Amino acid sequence: MRHLRPAVAEGICYGVTDLDLAEGHEAALEGLLERLPAITAIATSPLRRCRILAEAIAARHGVTARADPRLMEMDFGAWEGLAWNEIPRAELDAWAADFWNARAHGGESVAQLQARTRAALAEYRAAPGHHLLVTHAGVIKAALATGPRAEDWPAALAFGEFVTI
Repeated sequence: MRHLRPAVAEGICYGVTDLDLAEGHEAALEGLLERLPAITAIATSPLRRCRILAEAIAARHGVTARADPRLMEMDFGAWEGLAWNEIPRAELDAWAADFWNARAHGGESVAQLQARTRAALAEYRAAPGHHLLVTHAGVIKAALATGPRAEDWPAALAFGEFVTI
């Protein structure tokens, strides 16, 4: 499940930046709680925008939300907190030219993101029960990607949406 809308302006690059949820998230949370299937365990990114949601869901289902750093969003390094249109064009082009391995921002590569995501998923798949992972768009894309090219990665889910894997 992707977290609810964070408290950040549109067009800002954020990955590991620890953001709160946007004002009014309580109404979105109530609607979301009604749509969730039965769950027996919850794991969450330790970032606030996921943890707040996971803890509310856990309380409703009588389980504990366990923080798992492998579920954190991609680390965008020096790009964190910048507007996408403020990032030097040459750095964005370098990332696009080597989508899989580039780290022009000094943070994490797409390959690194997918490796930790898939390691976490393998563990949760092997565990009994129905696990809800409260995470980020990048992690969900990494879980669903079919290859190493940008076009192999699906579009992001909307805030508060979930997929079954």
